[in-house]
Amino acid sequence: MKNCLIIHGCADDKNDKTYSKHWIQWTKKQLISNEIKTETPLMPKCWKPVYENFRDEFERYEVNENTILIGHSCGCSFLVRWLSENKIKIKKLILVAPWKIATEDDNLRNEFYEYKIDNTIKSRVKEIIMFTADNEDDEGKESLKMFHKALEGKIIELKGKGHYTLEDMKTEEFPELIKEALR
Repeated sequence: MKNCLIIHGCADDKNDKTYSKHWIQWTKKQLISNEIKTETPLMPKCWKPVYENFRDEFERYEVNENTILIGHSCGCSFLVRWLSENKIKIKKLILVAPWKIATEDDNLRNEFYEYKIDNTIKSRVKEIIMFTADNEDDEGKESLKMFHKALEGKIIELKGKGHYTLEDMKTEEFPELIKEALR
């Protein structure tokens, strides 16, 4: 049976409760209605991300050859690092507005983002898809280049979606993601 894990991005601060909102819950409902068991774990203290803490939460869930992993922003960076360390095969890896650049003078975020991407991931993942937007921040565009250089895969650029937050998208619906996940 197919299953999916959706890993949200990082928050700006501990009062920011929007990181797990926008398209994530809508996507979960759509995938479940298509008989894909879908989980959306809340990563601990995502305003001060620590890889080991994310890993401990993530590893409570099953990941196998039938798994679709979807990440948003720093969630993408987490998934790629986890796949770099765990030589496991999965069905799909979908990165939405992937991020790998610490934009603040923040040692925790620097440690979270600074790792070598294992380019053998592409041999263990049947399909890799990356979503970006024409109006994504420069650091987001640069992050996409880093991931794509190492992992290759399909890039989908949508117009006006920014960093794929509710504020940028103006909707919780993300049918382009559903299409790729179900394909």
